[in-house]
Amino acid sequence: MYRITVEDDFSSAHRLREYQGKCSSLHGHNWKVRLTVRARELDDRGITIDFGKLKKLIASLVSRFDHVDLNQIPPFDRLNPTAENIARTIFELAAEELPAGIEVDRVVVWESEKNRMEYSGE
Repeated sequence: MYRITVEDDFSSAHRLREYQGKCSSLHGHNWKVRLTVRARELDDRGITIDFGKLKKLIASLVSRFDHVDLNQIPPFDRLNPTAENIARTIFELAAEELPAGIEVDRVVVWESEKNRMEYSGE
């Protein structure tokens, strides 16, 4: 199995619904996102997927969450904008955009330097 990883970041605000504590108030994070995809086969050039294409993909995904209040945009206007749900949402959005033979392996989301969430879809 071949795996390739790219990273990007975004800044946004959110508040956690039905949460007892400071995070129930509006606050912000500088999020970091790591997207790893996998494939069993290489193309004719010996490449899994071009790094440039994967970097454009992650940039387009995180840009929709940059400098917004996550609670105000889909799907987080109805889905609690937890790190878990952000990771799963990015995973699902990336999966829709990848070419045949390339699958999302995992998405890791950091809400701070010390706190991260990993979603693998397994």
